[in-house]
Amino acid sequence: MWQKMSDIKLFIETLGCPKNFNDSECAAGIWENAGMSITENPASADAIMINTCGFIGDAKKESIDTIFSYIRLADEIAADGREKPFICVTGCLSQRYSDELAEEIPEVDLFIGVNEYEKLPKLISEGKDRVCVSCASDGFDEFSARKLADSTYTATLRVAEGCNNRCAYCVIPSIRGSYRSRKKENILAEAEDLAQQGVKELILIAQDVTEYGRDLYGKPALPELLRDLCRVDGIRWIRLMYCYEDKITDELIEVMSDEEKICHYIDIPLQHVSDRVLRSMRRRSTKASIEDTIGRLRNAIPDIHIRTTFITGFPGETEEEFAELSAFAGEMELERLGVFPYSREEGTPAGDMEDQIDDEVKMIRADEIMRHQVDISRKVNEAKVGTLQEVIIDGQDEEGAYIGRTRYDAPEIDNSVIVSSETDLQPGDLIKARITDAFDYDLVAEYVSRID
Repeated sequence: MWQKMSDIKLFIETLGCPKNFNDSECAAGIWENAGMSITENPASADAIMINTCGFIGDAKKESIDTIFSYIRLADEIAADGREKPFICVTGCLSQRYSDELAEEIPEVDLFIGVNEYEKLPKLISEGKDRVCVSCASDGFDEFSARKLADSTYTATLRVAEGCNNRCAYCVIPSIRGSYRSRKKENILAEAEDLAQQGVKELILIAQDVTEYGRDLYGKPALPELLRDLCRVDGIRWIRLMYCYEDKITDELIEVMSDEEKICHYIDIPLQHVSDRVLRSMRRRSTKASIEDTIGRLRNAIPDIHIRTTFITGFPGETEEEFAELSAFAGEMELERLGVFPYSREEGTPAGDMEDQIDDEVKMIRADEIMRHQVDISRKVNEAKVGTLQEVIIDGQDEEGAYIGRTRYDAPEIDNSVIVSSETDLQPGDLIKARITDAFDYDLVAEYVSRID
């Protein structure tokens, strides 16, 4: 397609979860290692890669809309007399629906799956194949490179790929394959490399972080991995995402309590609390086990901030079961909560279930819980007024105020801290700040000092 591979400038657009962003960073590193360049301007790109999400209906719609927006951009570039950029679609949507997409969107030059990033330079530069999608391998496939944005101070660290949980509503195992843990020495080597690049915050990701190590070492190995990561010089915060409740052991809680670098924050996607609904979802948790795990976390780590998600309107969910879920949310006062109306996905057991619930009812139920959650979030924030908090600076707003996060907040997901400071601060700076005011989802603070 091009005479010189070094002439190809690639623009990458990423949608979806942190795992997709991690994939895009690896794709960018692989691209540059092949002697080509990355551009931040799609209008100047020779090739455009759209890394899509295909998890639920809203995400699929956003992915399709984004693809067509770049098709229009490519047409505008061609109408201006310049060479039309090559369009590549990758990610979960492409893995799941590659053949259908290739038929329905002929304007796209290439569809590849989630296992093809090492082939990306060859596939785009040669332009011979239109669809390239393969199944996951039996083990964890290490990418050969990864490119972080300039001055990156927070980064994801992938510990596994795929999933064995087979929840009734979820398509991830069919997209990403079965669970494959990454070797601990490779995780630690990447953590060391990230620290040398200036990364201070590591966010551990996988479809199920708490399952880490069982396939490689015969037992869950997350506590041991965390202790080793805490020994990496330069890393200041370690954050846990995507932890399954039934696998949160006393040993894991002890490590979280003992190790100063581990943020007192944990993401546990609970989805529901009705025992019948949980069984229907093919979850291993029960209401009693959920209450027990929350109690163990809060007893051992009094300032723990628990993030979770609920699904409303799962097939067959009765008014009484929804009321049970809503009451639980009010009683437990979970610090961070998102609620999603159930999305019916083809190819899943739940998609074929009877007693599907009207979309309007699903939305009304989700909105009801979130209306109450606003009050809970404000109460949690108000309890921090007057306290001294460790804050990482993310940037500045249009008025010049600094925007940051506490240890209790994941980037792009949770609350922000608006910091006033006469001292010049830079993204990635760790500071002590005194909280002076609180809102529903934000805090206001005054700079006190830097943290060396």
